[in-house]
Amino acid sequence: MTTNAPGSGTNQPAVEVEGLGCRYGARRALEEVTFSVSRGEIFGLLGPNGSGKTTLFKILSTLMPAAEGRASVLGHDLAREPGPVRKRLGVVFQHPSLDPKLTVLENLMHHGHLHGLSGGALRSRAHALLERFDLGDRARDRAENLSGGLKRRAELAKALLPRPELLLLDEPSTGLDPGARREFSAYLDRLRRQEGVTALLTTHLMDEAECCDRVGILDQGRLVALGAPDELKRRVGGDVVVIRARDPEQLREKVRNKLGREATLLEGSLRVAGPGGHELAREVVEAFPEIASVTFGRPTLEDVFIHLTGHRFWSASAS
Repeated sequence: MTTNAPGSGTNQPAVEVEGLGCRYGARRALEEVTFSVSRGEIFGLLGPNGSGKTTLFKILSTLMPAAEGRASVLGHDLAREPGPVRKRLGVVFQHPSLDPKLTVLENLMHHGHLHGLSGGALRSRAHALLERFDLGDRARDRAENLSGGLKRRAELAKALLPRPELLLLDEPSTGLDPGARREFSAYLDRLRRQEGVTALLTTHLMDEAECCDRVGILDQGRLVALGAPDELKRRVGGDVVVIRARDPEQLREKVRNKLGREATLLEGSLRVAGPGGHELAREVVEAFPEIASVTFGRPTLEDVFIHLTGHRFWSASAS
């Protein structure tokens, strides 16, 4: 699915991270994180709150240095050459960076000035981006009057103004409804296909991560999985059957002894992964009348997270 950026002339990864570590006091925010992002790839960092996504984002966007390891962006070492990296980045932060009292066009114009753009070329570029993101008729509206989805479009247009080679997006779909999230993912895919832009985004949303070429799953500062979404889900092994009962611990022993299946006890329910989920569900219903419910389905990225960490995605966030 990945392609090199037009005119890049190199197969060098857009992002290379090796043994990256960071600590806040006694707490390790990142621990020996290693991965790379190919040019033209849409890469997602998936993890609950507190998993290290934001720290990693700050390091890659040159907002803070790494305490351990090394990272390079577009061939430049972040520790030694942050300046050249900044000139080639487009960044969309989790919290809106639009000035609410300025119009949409004024926001883009001021951002262009920060990047040394001016005059007719800047104005033409700004109008072209607004048209691309269906904001042409909102150019003179104040940013504060836009919906959440339109604000996100304006943020992306602003980030693309200086023609970046790499987009860094921190929780880009925060506050958007499912339809707006799908629309946003479609914009990213179009940018990749038409202009070869590389995108690295952080997210805690499963459907957003599903749209990425590859995903790195973070938990408590560690990279616990790396691969294409479908590849990661295949590692779970077949279907996932969830069984709920009044005494799940006792039922777990019965499932092992009578059906020869190992079940994982997780927050009051039993989970069994393996082929033939519909057959297992039927066997469970017939063998154990005391159960409250049985559901089964194909593995999700949350199932991958549970399989690798032994706890739910959102319980990790709460902790």
